[in-house]
Amino acid sequence: MSLEFLWYIPNQVVPGHRGEPITADHNSIDTLTAQAQALERHGWKGALLGTGWGRPDTFTVATALAARTTTFEPLIAVRPGYWRPANFASAAATLDHLSGGRVRVNIVSGQDDLAAYGDSEGDQAHRYARTKEFMQLVRKLWTSDDVTYHGEHFQVTGSTVTPRIARRGGRAHPTLYFGGASAAAETVAATEADVQLFWGEPLDGIAERIDRLRTLSQRLGREHAPLEFGLRITTFVRETTEQAWADAEARVAEMAVGHVADRHRGTAVGQQRLLDLAARGDVLDDNLYTAPGRVGGGGAATTWLVGSPGDVAKSLRKYRDLGITHFVLSDTPYLREIGRQGDHLLPLLGD
Repeated sequence: MSLEFLWYIPNQVVPGHRGEPITADHNSIDTLTAQAQALERHGWKGALLGTGWGRPDTFTVATALAARTTTFEPLIAVRPGYWRPANFASAAATLDHLSGGRVRVNIVSGQDDLAAYGDSEGDQAHRYARTKEFMQLVRKLWTSDDVTYHGEHFQVTGSTVTPRIARRGGRAHPTLYFGGASAAAETVAATEADVQLFWGEPLDGIAERIDRLRTLSQRLGREHAPLEFGLRITTFVRETTEQAWADAEARVAEMAVGHVADRHRGTAVGQQRLLDLAARGDVLDDNLYTAPGRVGGGGAATTWLVGSPGDVAKSLRKYRDLGITHFVLSDTPYLREIGRQGDHLLPLLGD
């Protein structure tokens, strides 16, 4: 299976995300379009758009960027509870039709300011049971007519989404990405997701999780095509190995100034797994840098792959050999790194 490389557009109201230097109009349509068009020019498939209450609406941003590009594929992060399944299936089908099949979807079940938009999700079991139904129903609405579905959390009767999703090659509908490291999350991924996204864990941890998810898929009687796997990670690339490490260590030193200890502790299982890696050492495998997580790095910024284009490509190929085929990379400044990594890293990662 061919590899796919996406970037990340943070979609933030407040400037300065992970050291991004652009402040004026940082989230304007012109700034975001410049990033999306640069992604097209420099060999990227598209970009994940960050979501959460307090950010601009992800679907609106994706629609605007799709209208200003020709090949850029937005990976639209959405939350069950913020959207009703039928409303979302209809919106996504419409954008997929208007964009010529460029929609991808990332289902997010992590913590959010639920009360701000009138949602409540109960405990973890409830949250993931609802997510499972959301994914089941959206997929049915995209692929079947006259859908009737009566679940614990969602119900529709005689529902047909229009316009219909056009089959394009082997693609029957937008790809459903999903993340999560808890047992409840892995059950949903094994049965309902198209792509399971991992954070930047060491190779042994990724290998263990892939093996577990494949076994779980078989045991639970997965009905869809085999689950695929993706990696969301910061790639800190410089011309030479020495320069990359010098710059990475300098950035971590800057992050340490004013750092509030343990601000990510007690969060999601996947985030906690990343934070715990620092106990194994500052550098794991060849060049997986764990120090950022100690000084405030969270999510994909908790661990970085550091080095020259050749160093980082070598590490990404090792993840590929484990079964990773979808990569969502990023670093700041976003626009500069789209070009740098697109021109110097991606050519080393061809099949």
